[in-house]
Amino acid sequence: MRSFALRRSLPATIVVSIVVIALVVGVVVVAWLPLLAVVIGLVYAWYVRASIIKFERSGASLGTLMLDQFEASGTPKDRQRLITVLDRLSATFGVDEVSAFIVHDAGYNAALVPNGTSLSLFVTDAVMADFELIELEGVVAHCLARHRLGLLNRESVAAVAQLSDDARRTLAGPGSSYRADEVAAAAIRYPLGLAGALFKCARQEPGAGSFFVTETYGKWRWVWFDIWSDRASTDLSDLDDVQLRALALEEW
Repeated sequence: MRSFALRRSLPATIVVSIVVIALVVGVVVVAWLPLLAVVIGLVYAWYVRASIIKFERSGASLGTLMLDQFEASGTPKDRQRLITVLDRLSATFGVDEVSAFIVHDAGYNAALVPNGTSLSLFVTDAVMADFELIELEGVVAHCLARHRLGLLNRESVAAVAQLSDDARRTLAGPGSSYRADEVAAAAIRYPLGLAGALFKCARQEPGAGSFFVTETYGKWRWVWFDIWSDRASTDLSDLDDVQLRALALEEW
């Protein structure tokens, strides 16, 4: 994230550098110009550092934003089922302080995102209703695997930062979903459960009222289990495509 932020500030850095150099060279005209150059350089360095820190921390608000976006759902039995799966896998992945939420949506999806200093897991009620236990376990394991791989911060920042779609994908990391599948399948030791969940996602077509066809989802897609829920057709050249991910796990 820091490298990405520094690259974004490169044009301004070049301009400031030119100004500083010009002021240093200007010592032949005015003796105090180098001092001004030092002040400008230090102020700009402080500004860049503060901007990077703010950029890195911006994703921590995503959990709260998601709570505002969705309506709570799920039966007591569903909530207990999800919490049981989450508690067992959290121990496996060495994660704690995760809050679980079942949200109302007809689309199959789930996401683990930062929520302040803790984490929040969001799973749609469609997943809870239609996925087998081993498939639900695969979905939750995938989300926790993203945390183990250190992807959550960069993905959440990519979701909330003011960036173009291409910049969001670059920051989130193309192909990261594929890698998270590998880690998840190794942890649960049953790739076909995760593959089954991915095949179900590949066959779904979210309706007009689903969050997963909205503009907001277009910005937040990088944190979700299925980042291409709104894609009309399969793209087997894309490592993040759910059909390709399922086929890869099936061959494992």
